[in-house]
Amino acid sequence: MAFDNIKLEKGLYSTGKTFTQALEEIDPSENYRGTSLEGLDAYERQLKRFDIKVSGSNSDPVSKFFATTDSAALFPEYVSRAVKLGITDSNKVDSIVATTTEIDSMDYRSISTSNNVDDFNLANVNEGAALPELNLKLKNKLTKLQKHGKMLVASYEAIKFQKLDLFTITLKQIGEHIANSEFNQAVKSILDNNGSLIFTSSANQYTYDDLVEAWTEFFPHNMTTFITGRMAVKNLLTIPEFIDAAAGMNFHSTGNIGTPFGAEVYLTDEITNNDIVVMDKNYAIEKVQAGGVITEFDKLIDRQLERATISTITGFSPIYDDAAMIIQSAN
Repeated sequence: MAFDNIKLEKGLYSTGKTFTQALEEIDPSENYRGTSLEGLDAYERQLKRFDIKVSGSNSDPVSKFFATTDSAALFPEYVSRAVKLGITDSNKVDSIVATTTEIDSMDYRSISTSNNVDDFNLANVNEGAALPELNLKLKNKLTKLQKHGKMLVASYEAIKFQKLDLFTITLKQIGEHIANSEFNQAVKSILDNNGSLIFTSSANQYTYDDLVEAWTEFFPHNMTTFITGRMAVKNLLTIPEFIDAAAGMNFHSTGNIGTPFGAEVYLTDEITNNDIVVMDKNYAIEKVQAGGVITEFDKLIDRQLERATISTITGFSPIYDDAAMIIQSAN
């Protein structure tokens, strides 16, 4: 079926797939290899069909989507894609999670393993002897999922003449807020995990010796990530060993500040005290996601933008408890 003859309707949002995936089944991109449309996905071909320009100085007004019944069906996917751009641009979550699990329900139970370091040391096994066992089991608690999003509060009349390029910026900001909320949720899951290691420093102000001692206790995991609040970040990043002459030269030449053990450092409002969360991002936490960006497609198609929601549903589950450590000051 040629892309310019496809009937677009609300039902394409209710297939259990994304709108673009549903379109790709009807109009596969592989059919356009070697043509001028190669490189466009099924949704982008529909934008071209209706001559809708969503970016650049010559972008169209929002009303261009609603010129026909078919083109109106493209609007929710445009909203979702713009929000996803904001999530991607501000995405810190993917930098701290070991894996992302996609689910199609609101109930999810992860697996757990032993946290005994000895269970991961592979000793020599004599011929005929049994190999050591590593027990896997379902966790006794479901992973808590939360909705993150915003509600559009604007009439169609108020935005129909606005250029799509500008409207995209507003939607990208929603994506940024979603990304920050998900990051804070991930940090909270570590703080609330009673199995996370606790290290208490020798004084109120962290020292290099404290971090070295915490590093040895964290072994065999690697300190890949530090997450802290506003109270501790200045103390952490101004430890003399991280601001010597060589570190200063590196900052001026690359813009990268010296960090403990070369780890990535993130700031969050979720930590309001002097604590520091240390993680081995390869083993610490699993992200659980129920679908992608969710838009109220029926309202958006019908131009009922006021009180139309845009959201994601995510949860976070610690994998190995000892792959995260909470460093606390003495006071």
